[in-house]
Amino acid sequence: MGVFASTDDPGSTGHEQVVFCQDKQTGLKAIIGIYSTALGPALGGTRFYPYASEEAALADVLDLSRGMAYKNALAGLDLGGGKAVIWGDPEQIKSEPLLRAYGRFVESLAGRYYTACDVGTYVADMDLIARETRYVTGRSVEHGGAGDSSILTAWGVFQGMRAAAEHVWGAPTLAGKRVGVAGLGKVGKYLTKHLLDDGAEVVATDVNPKALEWVRATHPQVELVDDASALVAADIDVYAPCALGGALNDDTVPALRAKVVTGAANNQLAHPGIEKLLADRGILYAPDYVVNAGGVIQVADEIEGFNFDRAKLRATKIYDTTREILRLADDEGVPPAVAADRLAERRMADVGRLRTIHLR
Repeated sequence: MGVFASTDDPGSTGHEQVVFCQDKQTGLKAIIGIYSTALGPALGGTRFYPYASEEAALADVLDLSRGMAYKNALAGLDLGGGKAVIWGDPEQIKSEPLLRAYGRFVESLAGRYYTACDVGTYVADMDLIARETRYVTGRSVEHGGAGDSSILTAWGVFQGMRAAAEHVWGAPTLAGKRVGVAGLGKVGKYLTKHLLDDGAEVVATDVNPKALEWVRATHPQVELVDDASALVAADIDVYAPCALGGALNDDTVPALRAKVVTGAANNQLAHPGIEKLLADRGILYAPDYVVNAGGVIQVADEIEGFNFDRAKLRATKIYDTTREILRLADDEGVPPAVAADRLAERRMADVGRLRTIHLR
């Protein structure tokens, strides 16, 4: 086991630290990215995914860790931004030894980074990782943790969607609206229920046949389409990307018929400039790292001793934060993504500056 690269000067990305980790016996290859600790220890999940290359894994962890810094700042947390990826197919290589080896690398950072669940990792995985490190959240209730963080992720996305609906249509409800949900995984399934309970019509898709079987059995009123391209082109009012990033790109935005985009996926904008393309088309984009912060709020609460009601109350405030960002965007004549960035950067600078006041 060994770190095969670690740097405190990752170039022009703005990251504080990027650590490459490898344990040949278990097959572990991981990258931990720490973007900022201005507000506190970096917190962000571990994604387990079969990337096409190490370069693709690195690009993802850099984007995701930066997004976590902004997400945590706007969620009002005293936590910085970090993320990790394990490169490989979890169906093929995930094992107790691999996860515990990864936990030892997390422990080696001495609290600069707290990990949690993400795509390809689950509560049971966090319990195993926690056997080697103190710096893990999203553990099972049986082990004193917060459990499934997708519960409050979906709740927060729903609150952000309510705020966007109020901004566009004048009422904080999705009743009578057609919402397209791309991805019926851990978050999408909970979001679908919230939408149906609120009186929305749901159109959905997923690449996983098991997810489609689940929605047919659980919510037969949901209309299913073949793929994400068909969903983008469908007659919907709201588009909710809830799978992997890059859903909003040069191909999807021109084809999009929805007036609102609010979803759980991270890094939905494929590249800078997409936010302006959305604005030019009159499509309101509620920034992903604002509305999907419910999960990080849930696991962050675990650090101080988890209380679900307290965490849900904090996640419900995503509605207020989204309203404020949309108002600020209108006042300053900028896309909501720009307004959100400004608010996050202001908090990181203003609160982070306090760390220069030495206590002894």
